[in-house]
Amino acid sequence: MNVFITGGLGFVGRNLSNFLLQQGNRVTAVGLSKNPDLIDHPEFRYISADTTRTGAWQQELGDQQVVVNLAGQSIFKRWTDSYKKQIIDSRILTTRNLVGAIPAGSQTTFCSTSAVGYYGPRGEKVLTEEAAPGDDFLAEVGKSWEQEALQAEAKGIRVVLTRFGIVLDLDGGAMAKMIPAFRFFLGGPLGNGEQWFPWIHMHDLLSAYQFVIENSGVSGPLNFCAPQPVRNKELAVKLGTALNRPAILPTPAFMIKLLMGEFGESLLNSQRAVPDKLEKFGFKFKYPDMDSALGEIAHRLKS
Repeated sequence: MNVFITGGLGFVGRNLSNFLLQQGNRVTAVGLSKNPDLIDHPEFRYISADTTRTGAWQQELGDQQVVVNLAGQSIFKRWTDSYKKQIIDSRILTTRNLVGAIPAGSQTTFCSTSAVGYYGPRGEKVLTEEAAPGDDFLAEVGKSWEQEALQAEAKGIRVVLTRFGIVLDLDGGAMAKMIPAFRFFLGGPLGNGEQWFPWIHMHDLLSAYQFVIENSGVSGPLNFCAPQPVRNKELAVKLGTALNRPAILPTPAFMIKLLMGEFGESLLNSQRAVPDKLEKFGFKFKYPDMDSALGEIAHRLKS
């Protein structure tokens, strides 16, 4: 199977590329890096290109069975007005260019990334895929991003919108930032720690992609998060236990907002998202709870 991945050397992208290669697929990745050296495989090909711009890279979409859209500037930094524009453009323009290049009527599956930020801050409400979107910055980005991807349906393309929770693994993402803090006894909850934290282990995220690709009846929005979300303070305690470190230093909400601005406020949002549709379609999680997920990560950390 031919698979095309934007953002193919990012945190999720490189893991997904390697996973699909191991399954016997051919992977073409595109990204901004000029000198990629993370993946060495005879069936892997990399194209350096700015996907927010039209170009020769779009010609590769003519014979792809699967297109996975992972491109987008990281949200994990302070949001200035200019950086917020980069967050929006990197997602919307890339998606628009992908949709424009996928041939109409082809048997392509288009998996376009979104995030649980689509729902906005929702407190204690359990959020299935049927929940309404929010109205803060990340929710507005999510709505526009998904609307752009759904334009492909008019071309007869199967569209799957993968709304990520926080992806847990050793080599990047949230864990790469949290583990060092806990090792130096600086880990703890954010604010009061009561906010819900939707998450997914990298193994389950990759398996969910495989499940979606192999099951043609799956389409529309899917919450790519574990069935048992935890509160932020529970995550801190469980991670501290897994690393044999106490979770004793909460970061006050006012300090988070002062240091990180609007992005800091988003870290305090509560989204109790669950994978309702994914489980109804029949997907089974290997790491449905935080204890099993962190146990696996801690085991690899010690080995």
